[in-house]
Amino acid sequence: MTTPALLPLSGRRIPTLSPGAASFPHHRATLRLSEKFILLLILSAFITLCFGAFFFLPDNSKHKRFDLGLEDVLIPHIEAPKEAKHPGGQVVIHGQGGHDEHRHREEEESLRDKIRADHERALQEAKEKLRKSRDELRAEIQTEKSKVVEDLKKKKEVPKPLPPVPMPKVVGVNDGDSGDPDVKEKRDKIREMMKHAWDSYRQYGWGHNELKPLAKKGHSTNIFGNSQMGATIVDALDSLYMMGLHDEFKDGQEWIEQNLDFSVNAEVSVFEVNIRFIGGLLAAYYLSGQEVFKVKAVQLAEKLLPAFNTPTGIPWAMVNLKSGVGRNWGWASAGSSILAEFGTLHMEFVHLTYLTGNPAYYQKVMHIRKLLAKMDRPNGLYPNYLNPRTGRWGQHHTSVGGLGDSFYEYLLKAWLMSDKTDTEARKTYDDAIEAIERHLIRKSNGGLTFIGEWKNGHLERKMGHLTCFAGGMFALGADGSPDDKAGHYLQLGAEIAHTCHESYDRTVLKLGPEAFKFDSGLEAVAVRQNEKYYILRPEVIETYWYMWRFTHDPKYRQWGWEAAQAIDKYCRVSGGFSGVKDVYSSNPTYDDVQQSFFLAETLKYLYLLFSSDDLMPLESWVFNTEAHPLPVLHLANLTLPGSQAQR
Repeated sequence: MTTPALLPLSGRRIPTLSPGAASFPHHRATLRLSEKFILLLILSAFITLCFGAFFFLPDNSKHKRFDLGLEDVLIPHIEAPKEAKHPGGQVVIHGQGGHDEHRHREEEESLRDKIRADHERALQEAKEKLRKSRDELRAEIQTEKSKVVEDLKKKKEVPKPLPPVPMPKVVGVNDGDSGDPDVKEKRDKIREMMKHAWDSYRQYGWGHNELKPLAKKGHSTNIFGNSQMGATIVDALDSLYMMGLHDEFKDGQEWIEQNLDFSVNAEVSVFEVNIRFIGGLLAAYYLSGQEVFKVKAVQLAEKLLPAFNTPTGIPWAMVNLKSGVGRNWGWASAGSSILAEFGTLHMEFVHLTYLTGNPAYYQKVMHIRKLLAKMDRPNGLYPNYLNPRTGRWGQHHTSVGGLGDSFYEYLLKAWLMSDKTDTEARKTYDDAIEAIERHLIRKSNGGLTFIGEWKNGHLERKMGHLTCFAGGMFALGADGSPDDKAGHYLQLGAEIAHTCHESYDRTVLKLGPEAFKFDSGLEAVAVRQNEKYYILRPEVIETYWYMWRFTHDPKYRQWGWEAAQAIDKYCRVSGGFSGVKDVYSSNPTYDDVQQSFFLAETLKYLYLLFSSDDLMPLESWVFNTEAHPLPVLHLANLTLPGSQAQR
């Protein structure tokens, strides 16, 4: 049996596997049922028509008038004459006497003729249908189905206009030139790398989710199902905008307007689609003010809501965008949902409620937080697995890397995004970090601070590349820490940044491995072959950027530039950028994937690292886990529908 490697795919990621078998038999059964249903409809229509002919068609020998009081129903466009009833119930027409009587008789006769003709035509059609063979009927049914589908395509439902809401103050969305020629040269190089990545995707993978830069064709993974949803386009938009690549941004916008369709039969990762698509579309909307991005984000969010239809309200990992059916990853502990997945929705969903006035989004993420608050936590730690049916923890495995990471990040960022009014989120973050520091953070024999993983009462002395984001998180959360610990957490961030830099510096390519150990005399080095790869991940550079913003220590720019040069030297190919399979080999092989997060995160954080602090100031913007910036919502002057704003 093949054990799935825990190879998260982007940002703060979790492992993914191919979706289950396609449900073609069910689809065929549906078609058979449809045919039977339509045949039954034809038969019932025939019986109804026969009965109608018998009951309604007048017999002139017995009836002189067709007077059932139905004129207003059958011919509503004819103005009814003024009338009054005598006590005996006889209708008396006031007005033109015999002339009106004659006119009404003519109208009734005409109506009778029309009804008779309609019934005879319908009866004839029914007889013809019954004479046809099964194959002919099936062909007719298929033709009718195709016609209905075409009609639906032509009449695509126009989305309801969203309510007007005050736009948060948008500041520092472009420029950011530091004025230093050397720094500007580095920044221009990062922009050139972005242009190479985008142009290659534009040429070889346009509309596909990602790019295979060596094969020069489109690429997709199971996190997006079997669909072509242009993940790279949506993920890259805000990076293009910040870098002043406005022609490229416009190309992406046009593709989204004309081609981005969420009514596809595709099973997608709720987490990945939320952070990449909803996060990317919302960020593009706030940066550019273009309404199409907001509308598309809301359309997609509606498709994700069925994932929350579980006994506990903890969402499934995957949902089919067409059917709304959800399920969890087959490898997850006892059918559990993943902490980093259901815990990484808050930022985007709060903004969805803000923009739409629909409280459902906010309520669903707050329900998750309240449920977690009631649960017992072993040693104060949050296990990575939670069963959405029973509400019980799965395997007791805690990680600040894959499977757990962005849950903690979003607690801190919920507080920041609320203009520091969501004190419940801040308290939950502080308590979680205290438990992490007590049980997971250690110093190696060589003096390197690392964050291990807790597995069933045992600390594994291994750290993943994904975990390296935590240095930036500690720095970002330093201000506001309890017990005057701001300096302590800024220092902890610096120590994690140093450890992660060492994981890069101790390789041949100067690019960090996927995971590295701290035992057996080896420190910050990958041991297993399947942990030696680098797939263009951003987390180490993300931490460099946050540390630069809070300390302005030049070493962070120096380290970032080393990483940028290594990426350009070893990952760049003629058709874009590719991950490499072994960072310890001087002659590495490529994985042939240009991840969408390379454009959304890695290049964006590098660009910000060589920009001035007035580009995307942290007082006004909070970055989601895919590096999509969302504005701070000043909740002191705003109450979200269905919420009690924390003061």
